[in-house]
Amino acid sequence: MSGFDIVLVIAIILFARLGVRLITGYIKMKKEKEEEDDAS
Repeated sequence: MSGFDIVLVIAIILFARLGVRLITGYIKMKKEKEEEDDAS
């Protein structure tokens, strides 16, 4: 069972990192779009 726990922890860490990357990318994209709207 401990082997499965280790795999589960690694999977959770990878998904958390992916989620953080998606959120930061979305915020950055949104901010850039707002700046473009202000400029035009």
